[in-house]
Amino acid sequence: MTLAERVYRLTASFPKDEVYGMTSQIRRAAVSIAANIAEGHGREHSGSFIQFLRIAQGSLKELETHLMLSSRVGFVPAVEVEPLLRQCDELGRMLRSLIRSIQRRQTDD
Repeated sequence: MTLAERVYRLTASFPKDEVYGMTSQIRRAAVSIAANIAEGHGREHSGSFIQFLRIAQGSLKELETHLMLSSRVGFVPAVEVEPLLRQCDELGRMLRSLIRSIQRRQTDD
């Protein structure tokens, strides 16, 4: 959720004519990450949880792409995007680790 909060703050400075474009896409991707993790956790089957974690990974990659593009087109300086991209990288590693852990537990059961 921290990543989504940071994304909302960053995109507040985007051009107003992008409110339904890049701003919306970035915010939706960031919110989707947290929402899919939460929804998957609420499922009673570990296979479903893994599926939602993978969807969250996809949203994370989408967010990274949008953040890089927003910097390249001049909506925000690269120096402001870099900390978010580092956080995305860390979250991606955590998601991969969680997926592997759940898969190992499935195998052991």
